[in-house]
Amino acid sequence: MDNFKYLMIVDWAKDYIRRENLGANDRFLTEKQLCEIHGVSRQTVRQALLRLESEGMLVRMRGSGTFVAGRNGRQNETRTAPVKGCIGVISTYFSDYIFPHIVTGIESVLAENGCTMQLAITHDQVSEEALALEKMLSNDVLGLIIEPSKSALPNPNTELYARLRRENIPYVFFNARYPWSDAPCVSMDDEAAGRIVTDHLFDNGHTRIAALFAGDDIQGHLRYSGYMKSSLAHDVTNAEKNVFWFATSERSDMFRYAKDRLLELFSGATGVVSYNDKLALRVLRLCSENGIRVHEQLSVVSIDDSRYASVCEVPLTSARHPHRQLGEAAAELLLKIVRDRDCQPEDRLFTPELMIRRSVCPPVLQSV
Repeated sequence: MDNFKYLMIVDWAKDYIRRENLGANDRFLTEKQLCEIHGVSRQTVRQALLRLESEGMLVRMRGSGTFVAGRNGRQNETRTAPVKGCIGVISTYFSDYIFPHIVTGIESVLAENGCTMQLAITHDQVSEEALALEKMLSNDVLGLIIEPSKSALPNPNTELYARLRRENIPYVFFNARYPWSDAPCVSMDDEAAGRIVTDHLFDNGHTRIAALFAGDDIQGHLRYSGYMKSSLAHDVTNAEKNVFWFATSERSDMFRYAKDRLLELFSGATGVVSYNDKLALRVLRLCSENGIRVHEQLSVVSIDDSRYASVCEVPLTSARHPHRQLGEAAAELLLKIVRDRDCQPEDRLFTPELMIRRSVCPPVLQSV
């Protein structure tokens, strides 16, 4: 019933925007007002606002409120003359998963503003990140949009970042930021993602929940934090004992060298939180190969809501990553800095939306 309620609010909001003739940047109703109008919970209203934001109807600005979006789902800004020049984009990966959507979002905004784009891929290796930074510096880019490599580990490229500062070349991080940097970052709220998927398992009656997280990137740490906060909020104090940490470079091999450990972990659980959808597919395969039925015996939740989540054998419940929107926001933030070096850029944090599919059922229905 709640799903129908929030969809009704979505339709009502679209009609309200048309009826009231609201334009780009006009302030929209508050969560409290919507709760009072529709007689629903704040959670239902937030779900509706998330959908409206994902459809490009609204933009929510932390500390400011909710506004009607402009063309392409972004707030209209007073544009100065097009920025002529090249922007460097450094991404860990590109060929698949959510990365093409992020880069497409970046490229679309840069093209709208008269910029060209130079793309470099690091394969999540700090040595390749160093080469990419050196190449961008030699090509006189106006600015950089960077996804860090192994963001939770000490990084040997700090001198290259210091050189960017000395040469007054602005840069923006996306997806994550190095702990030592104060550069602005555009990302999904990874802690919130870890929490909402874990909450969903608890809401379905699970109390024995295992989890798999990447130990060498900040996203893995934040998603772990969300998992732990959800567990503690549900009075599960030993959740950290049910976590398997892995290095991203070993995520394929670990299903071979750590197979017994993973099966042991799953045997003591009724639910599993996966670091992302790619890893969740390997979890599904491991379960299938060893006679564990998902969702009948083991419920699985994941993060990113990539194309894999809806087409795999057991469609995954997953927290949606804003990919293209995130790329657009990163490009807009960098161009803002390029145009006005005295501006005070703020981080942009996207709230994830939970996409519910068939990979979860209550443990009372599972044949444990």
